[in-house]
Amino acid sequence: MKYGFAVTTGDPASAAQLAHEAESAGWDGVFTFDAIAIGSMELFDPWVVLAAMAMRTEHVRLGAIVTPPSRRRPWKLARETMTVDRLSNGRLVLAVGLGALDDAGFEAVGEPVEARTRAELLDESLAILDGLWSGRPFAFAGHHYRFPPMTFLPRPVQRPRIPVWVVGAWPSHRSIDRAVRWDGILPQPLSAGGAATELTPGVLREVLAYARAARPAGRGLFDVVVQGTSPPDPALAAAHVRPWIDAGATWWIEAAWQDATVASLRERLRAGPPAA
Repeated sequence: MKYGFAVTTGDPASAAQLAHEAESAGWDGVFTFDAIAIGSMELFDPWVVLAAMAMRTEHVRLGAIVTPPSRRRPWKLARETMTVDRLSNGRLVLAVGLGALDDAGFEAVGEPVEARTRAELLDESLAILDGLWSGRPFAFAGHHYRFPPMTFLPRPVQRPRIPVWVVGAWPSHRSIDRAVRWDGILPQPLSAGGAATELTPGVLREVLAYARAARPAGRGLFDVVVQGTSPPDPALAAAHVRPWIDAGATWWIEAAWQDATVASLRERLRAGPPAA
């Protein structure tokens, strides 16, 4: 099990300092998030924040949970991700999904909101990223995007490419099938009406039973990423995450999304990750 810490508030300088402190406290990854406009929240560009984090750390995995490619041009995203991967010497992971529609960066500015369209854009964007990261001439002809051969250099540091984690909506087999074609899954159970519901270790077992059967043969290691909050006492935190380990999770991301402050994040991260 690896342990990440989500920096859910603070400006880029504060986020970079928290990333530095999290690395010193023994966390395996530090993550920010990708949002445009949510109420009166103070929000910052995730790629600038990740660049700042990269400059203050040496070992931790870095990423944003999650980026919705449907509202980003994939060739621009290819440049941004490659640049952060180079800046961090190969420590970026790209976590992607359809995105949360409470963000005004969708409907308010004319971005597509229909789930099927966003899913199509996600699939095409991932194919484009994979092709452009290769450093070889790459052309694309899809329903939404098409362009003649282009060569993007330099390549990312990581080989064969930057790892991609994909949100898998359960019980949608199509969504899980998409996730298992890449490098990791962030499971998200949905109600019959499509609303997000709570992930439990039992539901995670159901997701992974299907995902393991659906994963293409020979694809190597596959990350299973869950998030939540745990007690600051490392031993109590270990007991809290044990059911997730037993269910098959490979990453626990400590993520306080409600009422977090820079001070409260610092207090929790300094206590360190759950004890082994």
